[in-house]
Amino acid sequence: MGIKLLRHISIIGIGVYLLALITISLVFNDYALQLKWVLWGMSEVLFFFVLTTLFYPRWKNDDPKRFQRKVFWTAFGIRALYAFLICYYYYYQTGKAFEYNVADGIWYHRTGVHLSRAVRQGYIRYVFQYLRAYTMGFSDQGYTLWLTLIYTIFGPSLLTPRLFKALMSAYLCIVVYKLGTRTFGERTGKLAAVMCAFMPILVQICGLHTKEMEMIFLSLLALERMDYLIRSKKYTAWNIAFPILLTGLTFGFRTIVGMCLIFAFLVFIMLSPNELVGKKGKIISVSAIVLVFFVFLLTGIGNEMRIIYRLRFVDLNVKTEKYEALGFKHAELAHSKYLAPGAFVLPLAPMVEESPEHNKMIHGSSYVKNFLAFFAMLSIVVAFRQKKWRDFSLIGAYELSYLAIIMLSFAANMERYHQPAIPLLVLMAAYAMTHLRRKDLILFYVYCGLLYVALFVWNWLKLSARGLV
Repeated sequence: MGIKLLRHISIIGIGVYLLALITISLVFNDYALQLKWVLWGMSEVLFFFVLTTLFYPRWKNDDPKRFQRKVFWTAFGIRALYAFLICYYYYYQTGKAFEYNVADGIWYHRTGVHLSRAVRQGYIRYVFQYLRAYTMGFSDQGYTLWLTLIYTIFGPSLLTPRLFKALMSAYLCIVVYKLGTRTFGERTGKLAAVMCAFMPILVQICGLHTKEMEMIFLSLLALERMDYLIRSKKYTAWNIAFPILLTGLTFGFRTIVGMCLIFAFLVFIMLSPNELVGKKGKIISVSAIVLVFFVFLLTGIGNEMRIIYRLRFVDLNVKTEKYEALGFKHAELAHSKYLAPGAFVLPLAPMVEESPEHNKMIHGSSYVKNFLAFFAMLSIVVAFRQKKWRDFSLIGAYELSYLAIIMLSFAANMERYHQPAIPLLVLMAAYAMTHLRRKDLILFYVYCGLLYVALFVWNWLKLSARGLV
């Protein structure tokens, strides 16, 4: 990708954001965002586009080791500083060092503190008895145990787990670089790593006390190790056991993440060329994966999978009914069948005051994702155009299966549940951006126009649903 083209895309990205924000603020003047939310949004958008455009040209010609060191330490420094400062920001804004609209975060913290005290006093069995009694299952216990471990070793400081998140988020850039380089080449891997380093939401997650960062890190590292296992053909005990361990751990954070990892590896094995995995190897691998899946079905994890399917994916009217009960208009538009086509794009950035405070604070981060969604979708076309769809199968199968499950569930329009898809969305976008054609740019300009209109309509719907316009 040429530097001029990257700058051109960045300028358009900033321009569409400013145009949409100004238009919405003027048209819906009574409900325009407060200055602090505008400053947050503008900072997030400029942070991503300006720093990506500035640092990618400087780092793109470095040798792999030097490049990885620069990306990691830059990303870690930014994230560690943010994790430290945001504690004071939240305390000033809310009276406690937790995010706006905090719910799960403060429960995780208090539970971790309580259980760490039990561990220090030698009551380890009590920890598991407590988790069985007061959590919703295995997928609700992983993060609590992680916090318990941290608090037992380092004490109940809010900053310590957030610094661990900063470390994970920084190393995630390296994981994306390795996965992208092996799959699509050095240029794509480097651009994806730089974009991850400056992806605002991947920085902001480090200041939250929720489990998304750990979940993202485990899932991406598992995918990268799966990819390495097959491409390197080094079938050592560690290389085989490590991705299995990582996949198993993801079930302790969100069941569908582990399910999607197993599915993605199955697809990757089946579609891999014979020089990577022979017919005999495919039969053995597929049989083993299917066997593991059925073993899961007989455990508590399998029971959770059935509950999730029954409660969250069969009744697709749950969001519609919720909004109707609140008296909102346009409630029928919350149905998954209308939202599903926007899997890569949603949720759109909120640019009016009638939104939760956390969502307003990160509206610029949401916009960056909305903008990159075009390139992520284009990457699927590019993969088929270049006949690299087999190489793309591991990444594509995970991303598409995860988004499909989310869009056909209660979480279709919930920003938090879309976060595990963001690193691969960035990687897919980097692949498309490094292989753009002139015809693709025409589609890009059309998408920018549609995104501008979609942002306006989205925010109008927010106000109209409440009878404010």
